[in-house]
Amino acid sequence: MTAAFKEEFENQGYVILKGLYTTEEAHRLKEEAAAILARHDVHQSGVFLGLTAESPLFKEAARTPRLAQALKEIVGDSVVFLSDKLVFKNASTDFGSPWHQDYSYWRGSHKLSVWIALDDANPANGCLRIVPGSHLSTASHDGQVTDDLGFVHRLDEKDIDPSQIVDLPASKGDAIVFHDLLLHASYPNTSGADRWALISTYKDGTQPDPDYSWAKAAFAL
Repeated sequence: MTAAFKEEFENQGYVILKGLYTTEEAHRLKEEAAAILARHDVHQSGVFLGLTAESPLFKEAARTPRLAQALKEIVGDSVVFLSDKLVFKNASTDFGSPWHQDYSYWRGSHKLSVWIALDDANPANGCLRIVPGSHLSTASHDGQVTDDLGFVHRLDEKDIDPSQIVDLPASKGDAIVFHDLLLHASYPNTSGADRWALISTYKDGTQPDPDYSWAKAAFAL
């Protein structure tokens, strides 16, 4: 990690950690996630919150040294893991996530999201889309909700300048670390193949926050 790494995050609102996990490690995480879903009798595509609360494998992944070092380069020595969620788009899934900023869903201090590819991700199966530099301001999340995808705070597509959008295809095991004000969305999955991603949330441990009911497995790195 270098000063340029932190500078890139501060200017663009995100950084990419290529190969944070090996292909085999990502495969084991997906297998463990599938086992957790099975225990909860979850079969449809969607979102499952709190894998680290149920599995030591996910806790180890959440504090893997290279990731911990990267997060400390960005926010300082005190980094706290709050929670994680699985976003699992199975082969039959054709929805994409609407444009939004994560901050709208938790407020408090600003957080970091770490989006980890458990499958290769590309535009055909729902890779991440972002607007670099959009983390420098808060957007108005007054987009109309006409579906049941769960994104109650969202922007209208027409409010996003298409010339500013960057697609972020990722290989299995890659991670994208981004600010909670970075505008992001994802493509629908039209590939007929899975696209699973693990998204973990971290914070600067020196910053005050309310007690989040969803942060059941929080720990300091």
